[in-house]
Amino acid sequence: MSEAQILASLAGLAAVALPAWLVYVGHRAHRADWGGFGRNCLDGWLRIYCRRFHRLQAEPLQLPAQGGAILVANHVSGLDPFLLVSACERPLRFMIAVEEYQRFGMTWLFRLGGCIPVDRSGRVEQAFRSAVRALKAGEIVALFPHGKIHLDSEPHHAIKPGVLKLATLAQVPICPARIVGVAGAGQVVGSLLARSEARVLAYTPYDAEAIAAPDFRAHLGCLLLGRTPLDPGQDPDA
Repeated sequence: MSEAQILASLAGLAAVALPAWLVYVGHRAHRADWGGFGRNCLDGWLRIYCRRFHRLQAEPLQLPAQGGAILVANHVSGLDPFLLVSACERPLRFMIAVEEYQRFGMTWLFRLGGCIPVDRSGRVEQAFRSAVRALKAGEIVALFPHGKIHLDSEPHHAIKPGVLKLATLAQVPICPARIVGVAGAGQVVGSLLARSEARVLAYTPYDAEAIAAPDFRAHLGCLLLGRTPLDPGQDPDA
């Protein structure tokens, strides 16, 4: 066998072996069951990427073992959804702006992940109905209630009231998390490429009674931004 034939054989072997190895590694690393082999492999690849490249350290997020819940977090970069997926052992269904959902070349990925597109031009009811159905079916719906990237250093903006409406309609808890240590904070693509020391902090979930407190929205917004919040229902003058 000539040298050229040997090299061709080795190249052919590598072309078969490398994809098979990547599939094996991805499937072995997955922790959440997304209901399909390909989705589970993607889960594993995301975990490897976040834990190895972005050095993610995550506290166990306090999600129920079964049943629906809303996961909320601060939004500092385009890396955030990957970090939350990597910090959970249950699949997440993200609510995302329809313009992001329809971004060229990305729709297939968002559809694969079960994302719920939100039309922010005023027609949000369809997304709300989809999210409530998912929650009542026992799924975890994840969203960034500030509605856009909001850095800790920026002036405070109130969170959107939709998260409270969702929790009330579906009668599920709100489970807060906080993302810190992202090197490309404030960027979408840049945050994926800049190596981070990322952490996801977990907080105690809030039940229906806490969510019904008149100042809960302000409390949750402060918590997500790392600012000292009042306890829900606490008198500010007390």
